[in-house]
Amino acid sequence: MAHQWRGVIREYADRLPVTEATKVITLGEGGTPLVHARQLSELTGSEVYLKVEGMNPTGSFKDRGMTMAMTAAVEAGAKAVVCASTGNTSASAAAYATAAGLKCAVLVPEGKISMGKLSQAIAHGATLLQVDGNFDNCLDIARKLGESYPVFLVNSVNPARIQGQKTGAFEIVDSLGDAPDIHVLPVGNAGNISAYWKGYKEYSAPFETANGTLPAVATKTPIMWGFQAAGAAPFVAGHPITEPDTIATAIRIGNPASWDTAVAARDESGGLIEAVTDDEILAAHRWLSAKEGVFVEPGSAAGVAGLIKKHAAGEVPSGKTIVITVTGHGLKDPQWALRTEDGSDVQPVKVPNDVVTVAAELGLEEK
Repeated sequence: MAHQWRGVIREYADRLPVTEATKVITLGEGGTPLVHARQLSELTGSEVYLKVEGMNPTGSFKDRGMTMAMTAAVEAGAKAVVCASTGNTSASAAAYATAAGLKCAVLVPEGKISMGKLSQAIAHGATLLQVDGNFDNCLDIARKLGESYPVFLVNSVNPARIQGQKTGAFEIVDSLGDAPDIHVLPVGNAGNISAYWKGYKEYSAPFETANGTLPAVATKTPIMWGFQAAGAAPFVAGHPITEPDTIATAIRIGNPASWDTAVAARDESGGLIEAVTDDEILAAHRWLSAKEGVFVEPGSAAGVAGLIKKHAAGEVPSGKTIVITVTGHGLKDPQWALRTEDGSDVQPVKVPNDVVTVAAELGLEEK
């Protein structure tokens, strides 16, 4: 019998802090494609896969955590939720709050959010406030609101978010039959690298539940490779960045909320967190669209940029299985696809209303 995907909470309920009685808030998130990246595989000599999280309901990986956070908010009796966001969290929080029947307040840094994400939050009815400051200022205010006022904080500092996001690791193991050798992903607020590592660890060891012990599913854990934008790379610098600056708005964060758990993921896995430039990010963004058929927002391409950079330095082993999480859909921030490598705008070729001229322009010869 065909199985209808039920969203990450019901699919992995035995590994999440829920019960049969829990009122689950879901939009059917998860179950995203694991796409074989033929060109990256050919380049590196390893089998490279893309975990395409832009296929979630609001177009980013944030939905995995938001289904858990909003479910927890409802269980706590909340009437309103709040989040700070560079964009994707705001879109996800607004959509899931609507599904839960809750009010949603979103704090975004002024002038530093893409229109694609802003439009989603507005469409779902969130109260949007642009703060005169950066993301870290927004998160500070959101935390204080959650502590002192009757609103439920749904940023990734909420442990429910990490619980939901860890399911990405479960899906990868279920698809491949085991954990990959290396897992690569962008690093911004660092909740995702923390969550994936948590998921891989839990899937590679016996897991205690209220109903007994679940056996290990994976035989190993991967090495975790995280990549930040060079202008917003606090892990590389070793300290917070007060004025982070990058075109990759999704990872333009100077003081990651999940700092300690991200460092643990890097160190426990024998991995790394390094930086890539905006030019390297945009080159990887174009690579994915033109060579792999996967359209992502710039921040999502940071992991791919990192893999390409490491390969150029002779530091990517061949014969391995590598998974790269690409975190958000290209339609979140589409203007970058409309620019050429030299920074000019893409212009369509104008042709007359004539089939012969059109065929000639396409390089076609008559049958």
